[in-house]
Parts: sequence; structure tokens; C-alpha cells
Amino acid sequence: MLKNNDYSRTLILRCVVCGDTESFSHNEDETYIICKRCGREYFGGKSELVDLNEQFIESEVEDIKAEVAKEIQAEINKNLNSIFK
Repeated sequence: MLKNNDYSRTLILRCVVCGDTESFSHNEDETYIICKRCGREYFGGKSELVDLNEQFIESEVEDIKAEVAKEIQAEINKNLNSIFK
């Protein structure tokens, strides 16, 4: 059984202009977001910001896949070693 069953991550979206992660202001339903640091407006709201951060998100997914694969390989090796003792 794998050690870590929780591979969830909290991803922090970045402004595509200035890279800031903390200076966003938005309306109540997050359909409009503005970066208060550089003034970049996201008229598509949170979904636009997620789309523009797709490369960063995909990188995090690949890291999780690598972590899972490493744990699976270690578990397989452990099981094989116990069988052939």
C-alpha cells in the first residue's frame, strides 16, 4: 500500500503579467479579477486565470505523477524482495 494517499496540492494562481500571487481583487462570483499590483484585468475571471496558468498547473500534475510512480516502484521492489528471500 502506498504511504501517501493524499496527493492533493494547493495551487496558487499567478498573474501572467507580473507573476504576483497575492494582489488579486475580484467580484463576488469571481467572474472578474484584477491584479492590484500591475492592473492586469481578467475579464474571464477565475476560469481565465486558471487557463492562463495551465502550464504551471500541468507542471504540478507531472510532479505528482512522478511522486506516485516513485512510491509504486518502491512498493513493487519491497514486495519482490520479500517474495525472493
